[in-house]
Amino acid sequence: MIIACLHTAESNIAIYEGAAKQLGLPTDCLLHHVRADLLFAAERAGGLTPEIEAETAAVILRLAQDADAVVLNCSTLGPAASLAADRCEVPIVRADCALAEYVGKSCGKVTVLCTTETTIAPTTELFEEAAKTTGAEIDVRLIYGAWVLFRAGKQEAYLAGIAEAAEAAYREGAKTVAFAQASMTGAAALLADDYPRPLASPTAALQAAMTAITAR
Repeated sequence: MIIACLHTAESNIAIYEGAAKQLGLPTDCLLHHVRADLLFAAERAGGLTPEIEAETAAVILRLAQDADAVVLNCSTLGPAASLAADRCEVPIVRADCALAEYVGKSCGKVTVLCTTETTIAPTTELFEEAAKTTGAEIDVRLIYGAWVLFRAGKQEAYLAGIAEAAEAAYREGAKTVAFAQASMTGAAALLADDYPRPLASPTAALQAAMTAITAR
């Protein structure tokens, strides 16, 4: 079984490998491909354009030629997954969609934290749609200044800020906290012990990919 993962940050490779290990997947089952330029282009354009979406879909289709499933691990580029899926024979998993479907089963207030402004719109749409069946209250929040820290390579400060935002969300009544981007995953370990662990997309995405592969 080969699951191809399309990333927009090199650092997310280790995060996905860690999630695969937790799920008991073979060490060589993930195929990683990084296209940071696609996210940079979307950030410069102020969001996902039809041209960037088409290019992302083309990359997904190329990866699908050598994989049993493809995971798109970027919430900003997420809509390109549907575009590629219409022309692909293997499952295409949108990581934030897999997380939204999992979180959507929750009840009560769900706070979804983001660190990039370009992901707010697609993330809000996904999580609100997924929550319709349970009536969960979705609150999508941007952690201001966090992405600047990430781009500057200040990983410890980036994760610390995310952990603080997660604790604040719990104090304000959130029953569930979710991290919209894979790069945020490490912040879960920084929360005080009396807070629940926030949910992140890598595990949800790989579980969805495995389910889709076995269902074929």
